[in-house]
Amino acid sequence: MSLFTDDPSYLAVRKAFDAPWPGPRGPRVHLRDGDLTATIFPADGCRLTSLTAFGYELLRPWNPARRAFQYGSFPMVPWVGRLQDGLLRFEGSEFRLPVNKPPHALHGMACFGPWAIVETSPTMAEFQLQLDDPWPWKGLVTQRYALKDNALSSTVSIASSGETFPAAAGWHPWFRKWVGNAGETTPVPTGSEDEALNIAFSADWQEEPGPDELPTGRRLAPRPGPWDDCFGFEGFMSASLLWPGKLRLEMTASASSMVVYDKQPDAACVEPLSGPPNGLNTVPRLVTPIDPLVVSSRWFLSR
Repeated sequence: MSLFTDDPSYLAVRKAFDAPWPGPRGPRVHLRDGDLTATIFPADGCRLTSLTAFGYELLRPWNPARRAFQYGSFPMVPWVGRLQDGLLRFEGSEFRLPVNKPPHALHGMACFGPWAIVETSPTMAEFQLQLDDPWPWKGLVTQRYALKDNALSSTVSIASSGETFPAAAGWHPWFRKWVGNAGETTPVPTGSEDEALNIAFSADWQEEPGPDELPTGRRLAPRPGPWDDCFGFEGFMSASLLWPGKLRLEMTASASSMVVYDKQPDAACVEPLSGPPNGLNTVPRLVTPIDPLVVSSRWFLSR
């Protein structure tokens, strides 16, 4: 499906990340396998609005006060996090992208228009979004979700329709700090600290943040939280999320970067990314007509 749209919500989020957002709408795709369920709304940024395991809801729900980037788990394409000054510099040219969190362009274009449903089954769904204006090149984004063997597997690919261009991809999940019951859509209540989400990982470095909230390019030894930071891995990222006495989620991804944000009272983000924020300008991964960018992540759940 094309990004050309006159829908005011899709146009507003291009201008302001905190513009009012209608939340889940349009077709609903529901997946189930054993003790896991997943719900996706392709018109809502192709977002997971719900992920349940063993009767527990893991994701922060939408409510009317939430904005586009504040709930569920949504893909970030064709850039991740902040793009400095909304400028993409490539092969001696500058391309301007929508600045929706001044002075930067935030979280990509997944919420710029509805995604098309390509294929669904009881346990799998695939969606597509055509890259077009305001992105300087034409391409196709494909996202696939599948449930199997107590795991959610997600894959996003970015393919070029003819020209070479830089791209990045990843996911931005909002995990509840205290899991709720399946089907619960009320705000996440605050529980006891001994039941709160614990995030553990072993990164090889931490990106030094600059005053503009972007990585400076200098690598630091990983520091203890709380975090609003990007971490790097020599190989692929992995992290463990534990809700004591209830659930464990083991996250792996074919991605070398990860952002962790745990400074909000009710939810935390653990984001597998193909590269760091502003990486299109600093460490670009090129997409060609014969070499798409493909990133996969697996979230294995156990009690």
